[in-house]
Amino acid sequence: MSTLVAAAAGAALLVASPASGAASTLAAAAQQSGRYFGTAVAANKLGDSTYVGILNREFDMVTAENEMKMDATEPNQGQFSYGNADRIVNQARNQGKRVRGHALAWHSQQPGWMQNMSGTALRNAMLNHVTQVATYYRGKIYAWDVVNEAYADGSSGGRRDSNLQRTGNDWIEAAFRAARAADPNAKLCYNDYNTDNWSHAKTQGVYRMVQDFKSRGVPIDCVGFQAHFNSGNPVPSNYHTTLQNFANLGVDVQITELDIEGSGSTQAQQYQGVVQACLAVTRCTGITVWGIRDTDSWRASGTPLLFDGSGNKKAAYNSVLSVLNNASTTVPTTTDTTGPTTTTTSNPGNGGCTATYSEGQKWSDRFNGQVTVSGTNNWIVTVTVSSPQRIIATWNTSATWETANVMTARPNGNGNTFGFTIQHGGNWSWPSISCRVG
Repeated sequence: MSTLVAAAAGAALLVASPASGAASTLAAAAQQSGRYFGTAVAANKLGDSTYVGILNREFDMVTAENEMKMDATEPNQGQFSYGNADRIVNQARNQGKRVRGHALAWHSQQPGWMQNMSGTALRNAMLNHVTQVATYYRGKIYAWDVVNEAYADGSSGGRRDSNLQRTGNDWIEAAFRAARAADPNAKLCYNDYNTDNWSHAKTQGVYRMVQDFKSRGVPIDCVGFQAHFNSGNPVPSNYHTTLQNFANLGVDVQITELDIEGSGSTQAQQYQGVVQACLAVTRCTGITVWGIRDTDSWRASGTPLLFDGSGNKKAAYNSVLSVLNNASTTVPTTTDTTGPTTTTTSNPGNGGCTATYSEGQKWSDRFNGQVTVSGTNNWIVTVTVSSPQRIIATWNTSATWETANVMTARPNGNGNTFGFTIQHGGNWSWPSISCRVG
């Protein structure tokens, strides 16, 4: 299956300076498509004028790097400490920025007193922590990472063995319910790493949990993808598919801790692919990079961020800014010869299969389309594009290609609506859609 990130890696890199009238900062560029662009902030860096200058100029969402974790906010049981977290929250809000809360419940960075607990005592202490911290910041937090990194790496697709997991398999659900009661208006997220590749067991395990939560009314609003990449773990070719499939469960998806080790055009291409994948998913609401300058990063030796140690913009910054600006490009009506909003092909003599095409988001070099099938659950839809167009991403379908221009789509268990991204090559014509019963 061809995908958006793979296409981005092979495409000409977008590194041009912003065009006249284009946004000149990451936040302003992201806002044009209704998204945010944020960063992780450390309280001890707030006295650094270069650091704060970049923070205030470029970002509109802030995540405390460590200051809102369990060991920082409840160092002794029942005694809460919010000083450094408040510094970050107040600085952000005074600048008109929003805040992501990170994180309420986690197996790591627990205070010593909690590490020594187990069973019912630990469960009650965890729930009290969630309740107290979320209540304290009620009304000040856009989204909480309620539970962080609860799934195991490897091939099991199951939960991580931790002291919290050993309190009972429903501990994650209990944490989400406690967070909703404490702060009804904050978005509640599950956050994890190594969940970027759709084919990985860990990704599938988290997906099944979210699917279960949504089916039972457990209050979950979003899923966070940490997105820590390097040469040994590059951006996967099916990244867009992962984001889209989670979004299709009815949750927002957010890239929460993005950093990509490397330099130059290779790093810039990887960043470009991540941002394009987010922009192609309507419910991908924003991107947060995990730090400002390379020297501020927890992976400083890998130079993984958008600014160098002196605060200069890197090639990756220019790539990201250009992609964000292109997302809001208005396609001239003279090139849009597609006619009505939807087009339908019906085959009433073949079981009543109907496929309805709807136009999706458009960029300067590609556009999304969506097909909804009615009349049968056993459908085969043929999508034909016109040269030089090519389909570079699909979601919610099992796709095969008869030729470079003809794709056959079949159900893959995710319902009767599927979508795709077409790199148009200057041809904005809509694809031809036909449907038959399989």
